Amino acid sequence: MASYIGRRKFLATLLGGAAAVAAWPLAARAQQPRLTTIGFLFTGTLQEANTVLPGFRKGLSEMGFVEGGNLAIEYRFADNQYDRLSVLAADLVQRRVAVIRTGGGDVAARAAKTATATIPIVFHIGSDPVEDGLVASFNRPGGNVTGVSFMNVGLTTKRLGVLHDLVPAAVRFAMLVNPGSSVALQTADAQAAVAALGRQIEVFAASTNDEIDMAFGRMVQWRAEALLIGSGPLFIGRGARQLATLAVRYTLPAIHFLRQFVELGGLMSYGTSLLDTERQAGIYVGRILKGEKPGDLPVILPTRFALVINLTTARVLGIEVPSGLLASADEVIE
Repeated sequence: MASYIGRRKFLATLLGGAAAVAAWPLAARAQQPRLTTIGFLFTGTLQEANTVLPGFRKGLSEMGFVEGGNLAIEYRFADNQYDRLSVLAADLVQRRVAVIRTGGGDVAARAAKTATATIPIVFHIGSDPVEDGLVASFNRPGGNVTGVSFMNVGLTTKRLGVLHDLVPAAVRFAMLVNPGSSVALQTADAQAAVAALGRQIEVFAASTNDEIDMAFGRMVQWRAEALLIGSGPLFIGRGARQLATLAVRYTLPAIHFLRQFVELGGLMSYGTSLLDTERQAGIYVGRILKGEKPGDLPVILPTRFALVINLTTARVLGIEVPSGLLASADEVIE
């Protein structure tokens, strides 16, 4: 009898322990924080996005959202094939993400806006969002769209002026553009600025890295003497390194909108910090996730712009940088 009772106690203990073990994962899952999912829609490639994603993630973390912790990000890359953006945006809408963050130009923001009028959208663009039809105004965007503009397009005239100051004898200016990235506005500003200087300009387009190589060949045939590099996702990351290398190879003084270009051996850049504007985009996504409405959040504009010059590259190109231009530079790399 004692043996029978002992066996019953043992089985009860064993079964009770098994039940506790089985219940533990359920309890653990119940204690896990709720995972919020957002979408990231980018016109370029993953490699191109990786140059700016650290800034975006920093902004999110400042608002208490950490990817892989309490936040999941659904990434969608068009790989510079802009006709894919509408399908990718529709997929994010179907997955009911909490916010769609767009990057790589206004074309991605427009695709997201077309796909949804309810899911909040935070853009990161270089053009004027009012002219692009993305928001009603800078201060009161309205609707479900807001974001950050680093106003790259509006700096075209300034960059050409700097390039002219560097090589005042240059007559034939080339401009490289990435189709789909506010090309009309960029080229219109460039053409007006060059005409005011009494110079010539020819626009060359590139949608792939191979086309960048071919565009430089056409610039040489046209006898270009200076190069203005427009904006676009193709021209960051690997593209920035390629541009810096080709400009030196063909002895073509060039100015870019990214400091990264100069770090990689390019001659000059004038613009704002993309990592900082990406951080601000991350903060806006975080604020929206915490309950604020995108239509009430003013579009963020940059307040600081920097001219960066690589003196080593200038020497390789055989260019003596005027003292006045050096004095106006925010940073000189040697």
